[in-house]
Amino acid sequence: MTPPRNSDESNGKSGRRDELLEIAAGLFADRGVRATTVRDIADAAGILSGSLYHHFDSKESMVDEILHQFLDELFGKYREIVAAGLDSRATLEALVVTSYEAIDASHSAVAIYQDEVKHLVGNERFAYLAERNTEFRDLWVGVLEAGVADGTFRSDIDVELVFRFMRDTVWVAVRWYRPGGSLSAHAVAAQYLAIVLDGLSDPATSSEAIAESTSRTIAAQRN
Repeated sequence: MTPPRNSDESNGKSGRRDELLEIAAGLFADRGVRATTVRDIADAAGILSGSLYHHFDSKESMVDEILHQFLDELFGKYREIVAAGLDSRATLEALVVTSYEAIDASHSAVAIYQDEVKHLVGNERFAYLAERNTEFRDLWVGVLEAGVADGTFRSDIDVELVFRFMRDTVWVAVRWYRPGGSLSAHAVAAQYLAIVLDGLSDPATSSEAIAESTSRTIAAQRN
């Protein structure tokens, strides 16, 4: 059955819209949102500035859509991981691996978020960013607290401090990690987990068990 012509037109507009968002995301990540103009985006896309307004009503709309797409996908995966009923260690490992995968797959969006969130949260349009930050903290702290309670993680750790350390050290990788480079997202995640969990896990846990658990988690994420 031949699809209606308006369906083809809709798909074409959607594809062009996605293309423009990708171009804009790259510019926002490289130059910053405030330093990037609508004309910059239009020039990079090979169109007139006025033509960009056929797809988006403002530069802020583009930033909003880029961040919404990235965060909706990331938190959807986070929630699935937590709901899967894995043990504390496997849950934490899966959260870390998924985060590095997001840096790899949505590099520009992550860079925008890291650079711009402090400026954007004051804008009512981006109020959801503060809500996401709260959910992120509650989710990761909950996993750490559960691990301490069940004996998986050391009882002498400061959970809030560990959370802040992990949050900052995972996401700062966007500064130096380059998709398609010599290190894959999974390789970086494996190294990071080996470093963190050797210090976080109870000393009674053997290094062999740590390595085996990390390998299983990464293999599961790939499937």
